Amino acid sequence: MTPPDAPRFDSAPPAPPAPPRHKRPLGGDPLKRVDRPVFSLSNMVLNNATGAPEQLAIKRKPPWLKAKVPGGPGYTALKSIIDEHRLHTVCQEAGCPNMGECWARGVATIMILGDTCTRACGFCNVKTGRPGPLDLDEPRRVAESLALMGLRHVVITSVNRDELPDGGAGVWAETIRLARQACPDMSIEVLIPDFEGNWDALQQVIDARPHIINHNLETVRRMYPAVRPSAKFDRSLELLRRVREQGVVAKTGIMVGIGETDREILELMDDVRAGTATPGSDGESGVEILTIGQYLQPTRNHLPIERWVTPEQFAMYKEEGLKRGFKVVESGPLVRSSYHADHQADSLTDILKERRART
Repeated sequence: MTPPDAPRFDSAPPAPPAPPRHKRPLGGDPLKRVDRPVFSLSNMVLNNATGAPEQLAIKRKPPWLKAKVPGGPGYTALKSIIDEHRLHTVCQEAGCPNMGECWARGVATIMILGDTCTRACGFCNVKTGRPGPLDLDEPRRVAESLALMGLRHVVITSVNRDELPDGGAGVWAETIRLARQACPDMSIEVLIPDFEGNWDALQQVIDARPHIINHNLETVRRMYPAVRPSAKFDRSLELLRRVREQGVVAKTGIMVGIGETDREILELMDDVRAGTATPGSDGESGVEILTIGQYLQPTRNHLPIERWVTPEQFAMYKEEGLKRGFKVVESGPLVRSSYHADHQADSLTDILKERRART
């Protein structure tokens, strides 16, 4: 029986006015721009922390946000290969809480095109700046390393390289092709940037035929100026539509707890299903996989956490997503783009059929 205080969406009241955009300090961290105080007032700061009137309360994570400490033979072996071959992983760069679990299970997320991004998104902990020269040998090194790792599934992602005419799409395509040759039993998922709407560049990636193409929306439309200032919500929808139009499994993901409302999350689901479907398909051909996870603020220079979303709310998101036609919805506090990505590939692509045919 549904609890009386559970959120309902079948007879929702009229939408309230949209909340203001997330406030983000201009010019970086304001604490770095303040002169050193002549004297300190820290021992006189008061708040309502019970029993500690002269100390600021620490904003603790809720108990459901706990992950296993990385370790074990599978994790150690994988880390050794990654370090030896000078590979970058978004698992390490972004401090993913699931790194230990995924690496031990034989799933990793490799980051190509260097470790420096040309964009400065409000949530991302990857280094921002002017990238170094393009490494044309990287596809070969990645493929050789993947063969040594013996992965069952790999996710390949990249920084944004907006200074390149093709956004790095040529390196993307070569990496996918060489990885398929080196690891025919491994499923390949790519988490790609938007290439600034360069659809010829996107086509290079599609033509390389990875098993799954993922492009994260990251947040609801209203939050884009603060969360993804260099991106466009509708441009990302168009990218996903083009992927599905050519028969590739399409995937996207968002963070929650950054300032959006539950109503906006449901509206995003509707926009994704409607905006990525092939015309005349009755919406059945839209994006198939959706991931939803809790936003965790990497540093004090990034956007603050507005709320902790409960496991019950994540369960509601999953239920609503499946109702709307997504085939797979991974929704939970620690869910990230690559979470259970191998299971998604097994269920929605032809990789299992390919493995059986070879064995």
